[in-house]
Amino acid sequence: MHPPTTPPRLPLPIRTSHPPSPSLPSPAISTEKMNNRIGWALFLNSSIKNHLVATIGELIGTTMFLFFAFAGTVVANINSPTEAKTTTGLTTGWNVTKLLYIAFSFGFSLIVNVWIFFRISGGLFNPAVTLALLLTGAIGFVRALFLFFAQIAGSIAASGLIVGLFPTATNVRTTLSPGLSISKGLFIEAFLTAELVFTILMLAKEKHKATFIAPVGIGLSLFIAELVGVYWTGGSLNPARSIGPSIVTWTWDRNHWIYWLGPGLGSLLAVGFYALIKALEYELANPGQDSDSAASPSPERTMQDRQEQVRRRLMGAMGYDIVDQRGSVEYENLGKSEMGLMKPGVVYSRDGMGGRDGAFGGPGVVGERASAYVAGHGRGGSRSDAYTAAGGPAPQFGSPLGTAVRNSGEIGQEEGFAVRDMEYESGASGRKSHGRRGK
Repeated sequence: MHPPTTPPRLPLPIRTSHPPSPSLPSPAISTEKMNNRIGWALFLNSSIKNHLVATIGELIGTTMFLFFAFAGTVVANINSPTEAKTTTGLTTGWNVTKLLYIAFSFGFSLIVNVWIFFRISGGLFNPAVTLALLLTGAIGFVRALFLFFAQIAGSIAASGLIVGLFPTATNVRTTLSPGLSISKGLFIEAFLTAELVFTILMLAKEKHKATFIAPVGIGLSLFIAELVGVYWTGGSLNPARSIGPSIVTWTWDRNHWIYWLGPGLGSLLAVGFYALIKALEYELANPGQDSDSAASPSPERTMQDRQEQVRRRLMGAMGYDIVDQRGSVEYENLGKSEMGLMKPGVVYSRDGMGGRDGAFGGPGVVGERASAYVAGHGRGGSRSDAYTAAGGPAPQFGSPLGTAVRNSGEIGQEEGFAVRDMEYESGASGRKSHGRRGK
């Protein structure tokens, strides 16, 4: 009897991969949600959003700056008469300690808050500063308008916080010291504001290696101005700083207008002087001040760069535009011709009867050596027309740029050159020839 046989076990199939699961349909996005997303994306890239962000930053920044400045002033005037409601020295009982405390409060509050809000709104906190930056083109009219209202609102908010939080006299208003005339008070405010605004223009608007610590210089500028101004005028230098406490306490001085006109005049004075030194190119008077390493340009290099800017301005006045930059090579000075202002290695162009033509450097006059360089109106640099100077010798070779000049030439004759291998061909009278493109 044979034992029962076990049927052979068939090998199980080896699953090499999971069967693909049916893909779930992506949730449908409604048209309304899609429109909302598109609208939000457009808003994030709009100038309106940027204005709103800057306005919010300026509102919070002005509030913080004036809150800490006012709070320090309240502490300094803690023993002053309740009815004074002013910062000015003689009215509140003057002493050096009080003066320093107030000046430090304003100066250091400005340093900290300008440093915080500089990247958001610019950290202006002052309508006089806003006016200066508007006039110098640093900000536009719409941005200036937004910032102005934010500064006024921030001053009112800071004054309200002071009145609500401190159970003492709110001696933070600005008034003229007894015995000081209106005209003197006006010009004190104007000169102190001019010093502050000019500091901001030179340290913040003019970009240099110390721009990142500009808030320190700006705050110290306000500090030294407060050392002078607090005793005589309350040291406003800022229309927003003066109007906030007056609105919250509803205490108005008949000379309140001084704190608007004075800072406004000071702002104009600073802008005028700034425009003057910019027109005179003040960088040339003491070049190399931002050179802090061997890689930085030398004073001589800075002078050459400035001279090149002047050269370009003169060429622009004669109708030429710089359309390309190819480097620089040595060349013969052509001072007798208008094109002597052109610099080799720079492509200039001017509108002419036959369209636009261009030249590296400039053409000589009759009988002069043609020592400038050309890139004419050929397409894509593959072919370029070049003209010899009238009466001048044939262009020479050997420079990386070729040596031909654009000028009238003789009637019917044009010269061409190849821009890469420097092959040159000369056309006979009445015939046009071009150089071949190099390989």
